Amino acid sequence: MLTISQDLVDKIIAHARADHPDEACGVIAGRGGVPERFVPMENAERSPTFYRFDSMEQLRVWREMDDRDEEPVVIYHSHTATEAYPSRTDVSYASEPNAHYVLVSTREDLGEKVELRSYRIVDGVITEEEVTIT
Repeated sequence: MLTISQDLVDKIIAHARADHPDEACGVIAGRGGVPERFVPMENAERSPTFYRFDSMEQLRVWREMDDRDEEPVVIYHSHTATEAYPSRTDVSYASEPNAHYVLVSTREDLGEKVELRSYRIVDGVITEEEVTIT
């Protein structure tokens, strides 16, 4: 189960809306599995159907987390035209077995609403998990 603050959820959603129609992506760093620090990142692909962290930015962010004794608790991105469910590409990029993979859908048929779901992705296996917003 992912427990996350409303403030962090609001930041993920705001980032997804700001980058729409391209996919947004980023990390929420924390300690002990608790999401604490919002780190929006650049979608190096600038694409409405695909995201990829810029390799230099990812190196910098991961080093910063190491320096702060943090880990990537949440790795998030948006889907702009489909449901908030990991694609095959998303699964192939899922390299942090302890992370919660949060997807937000900003597709048009949702109107002002968004769909936010969280998954664990380990060894190619997708497991949806409950999200508790505090």
